[in-house]
Parts: sequence; structure tokens; C-alpha cells
Amino acid sequence: MTPAIHIIVWSLIFYSPVMFSSALGKSMELKGFLHFSAFPVSLLITFYVNYFIFIDLFLFKRHLTRFLLSNILLIAFVSVCLHYWNTYLGPGPGPERFSPPFIFIISRNLLTLTLTAALSVALKVTADWYRREQKQKELEKEMAAAELQNLKSQLNPHFLFNTLNNIYSLTATNQTQAQYAIHSLSKLLRYILYDNDKPAIPLANEISFINSYVELMSLRLNEKVHLSVKMPDPDECNGATVAPLIFITLIENAFKHGVSPTEESEISISIKLERSEKLVCSIINSNFPKSDEDRSGSGIGLENLRKRLALIYPDRYMLKEENDGKHHTSLLVINL
Repeated sequence: MTPAIHIIVWSLIFYSPVMFSSALGKSMELKGFLHFSAFPVSLLITFYVNYFIFIDLFLFKRHLTRFLLSNILLIAFVSVCLHYWNTYLGPGPGPERFSPPFIFIISRNLLTLTLTAALSVALKVTADWYRREQKQKELEKEMAAAELQNLKSQLNPHFLFNTLNNIYSLTATNQTQAQYAIHSLSKLLRYILYDNDKPAIPLANEISFINSYVELMSLRLNEKVHLSVKMPDPDECNGATVAPLIFITLIENAFKHGVSPTEESEISISIKLERSEKLVCSIINSNFPKSDEDRSGSGIGLENLRKRLALIYPDRYMLKEENDGKHHTSLLVINL
């Protein structure tokens, strides 16, 4: 509880007899107020001695016996002081008022003070649990952010490695296209350098990056490869944002495993935004598995993608892959 709540609660407790007297059409004199206030003072002492001393000193350190003995002594001492005040030093209830039996007064004081100590423990333990939970959540958040940053740092070299492999194949067949590809790659790397550190970017920017990447990869495709790309126009993105480079792994794999230099090949890439709240990425490509000698970085990108999705879109995504031998299908659905 905040200090303001403590002050309000204790103010209401001390002021309650004045309110009750006013409700009955009577006014409380100072003598009566002092007589009543002794009891809330005893509650206040019991509460805060536990709240600030006994709980931290004994209970949180698992010294339960010391905690119980300390409270027994505290409650007994406060009860004696309260009875002594009301009997000898305080203004007294007045001769016209009913005086309950001594055993009733002592039992009432002990019970109320014990409940006050228990309430102090409950509030302190709850506050400590809440504080620990918040600290744990902050720690988990920091760890998730660190892991996400680590995954991003893995993604960049992996992307560069695969792209350079494609450019390398162009150098042997078409040096002019290879030079253009290197220039295009520099623009893609600029995008990665400046946008990849952001948690989310405009979907229109990501679509533009994907189109540039597909254009770069298309330079090495022969006439036997049938490429289909369907992307939303920038005006259709409606200000939607997405995590950067979240689709590139699936698209990389389509070019890497869906193209044959001699056989008819097919790559179909479709990304659409449904009702400004759901992104659907569907990729279908021919299935030409790589040999063991040519499985460079195989599986790293996909594993990285799954971890990033779990961190960025927990319980808000679906990643499904199917392979019928001839075609490989990847479906990624993200609820924004």
C-alpha cells in the first residue's frame, strides 16, 4: 500500500467515533475522543512494529519461532498498557456508562491486536510478493529482449551468407548482373542496418524490402522457373506495423530449395493483410532438397524464426509447413 492509503485508512479509524456521534446528533468531547483513541493507537503500534520490524527481521528470514514470540510479547505489552491507560491514566468511560467485565476487555484486546498483526503480515507478504513478481517480469522482459537481439544478430550474417551465395553464382554467368546484384545488396543491407534494431516497422517498408530481395534473387533464375509474387500496395497497408525481417527466412528458403537448374520450378509468394489485423504469408515452392554437401546453414534460419515469433508474437501467430515430396508449403499467420 502507498503511504497515502495508510494515512487515509488510519484517519478514518481515528475519526469514526466523531462521525458516529454526528450521525446520532451528538457531539464528541475531547475527553471521549482521547478515551477512544487509545485503542486505535494500540492497533497502530502493533501493525507497524510488525510491518517495519518483525516481518523483515524474523518472518522473511524464516525465524518463525522468534516472530511468534516477539508478537506474543508485543501484544501482551500493548494490552497491558492499554488497560492501564483506560483504568488509571485515561479519562475513563465515565460513571454513567456500562463497564464490561475485565476478562471480556482483555480477550477483546488480545483478539483485535492479534488480528491486526495478522493483517500486517498479510499486507506485507502480499506487497513483497507483488514486488518480486514485478521484478521477475522485468527480468524476464530483459532476458527476452536480450535473446531477441541475439537472434537478430544471428539473422543478419545468415541473410548475408545466403545472398552472397546467389551473387557468387552470377559472377560465373553474367558479370553485369552480378555488379547490379552487389549494388542492390548494399541497399538491402542499409535497410537491415537502420530498421532491424526497431521492434516494429511499417508494413509498407517491409513489403518494399521483400520486393527488392525478390528482384535481386530473380537475376539468377532461368526461364524454367515460374515466379509469382503477390504483395499489398503501400496504400493498402493502412499504417500496419510488423517486426522487421519476419518473412525473409521463408522467402530465402523458397529460393534456396525451390529452384532447379535443369527442371521446371515454381515459387509462389503471397502476403496479404486481412482487415488490418491479420497478416497471412503463404509460400509454395518446388521441392529440390539440397545434398549434404550443399546444406549451408540449413535449419538455422527457420529455428531462428520460430524463436523470434514466440518472443514477439506469443500466442498470436501460426507457422505451418507441409511437404508432399513435390512441393513445399509454408504458411505464417500473424495477429497484429
